[in-house]
Amino acid sequence: MGELKVVLVGVGGVGKSASTITYVSNIWISDYDPTIEDSHRKQVAVDGEVSMLDILDTAGQEEYESMQDQWFRTGEGFLMIYAITNKKSFMEISRLRDKILRIKDKAAVPMVLMGNKSDLETEREVSKKEGEDQAANFNIPFFEASAKNHQNIDEAFDQLVREIRRFRKQSTGGPGPGGKTGSGLSGGKKKGCSLF
Repeated sequence: MGELKVVLVGVGGVGKSASTITYVSNIWISDYDPTIEDSHRKQVAVDGEVSMLDILDTAGQEEYESMQDQWFRTGEGFLMIYAITNKKSFMEISRLRDKILRIKDKAAVPMVLMGNKSDLETEREVSKKEGEDQAANFNIPFFEASAKNHQNIDEAFDQLVREIRRFRKQSTGGPGPGGKTGSGLSGGKKKGCSLF
């Protein structure tokens, strides 16, 4: 069972912690207590393959920006979160993405764009089309979600797992999940065999 390092990225108050806790524990927490750095683990089965997610919920406040380099360096996949009720949080996504690509020194890394707080439709400042267009521009998947209503949270995380696996497959040149070829170059994570 491979371990995947997932990092949640976005400015403060967009719902990174709420999304993480909704996903990991199926609990909605309404109190906003700014996070510095929280780590969660969850075993998931996506498309019949089990993975252990190491989820890093990061600070969005500017005073912790110096810590971002380390988070971005260690992350393998990134859930880019903005709030549909906060245009500034949406505008910041592009800068954060550029910073990740610069630190990783890559043209592309596994990412999913998520517009959170879709339950607050009357306070919307970012249209769904703007989110879709931005994701298309970045060539990454997009979801509008609500941590409060547990809507599209699992789907966004699951899609990020698929993106990480796809990038891993491309970098090793081996087949996808369930494939038989390859010489164990996929990080040595796979041990034993599975009987169906």
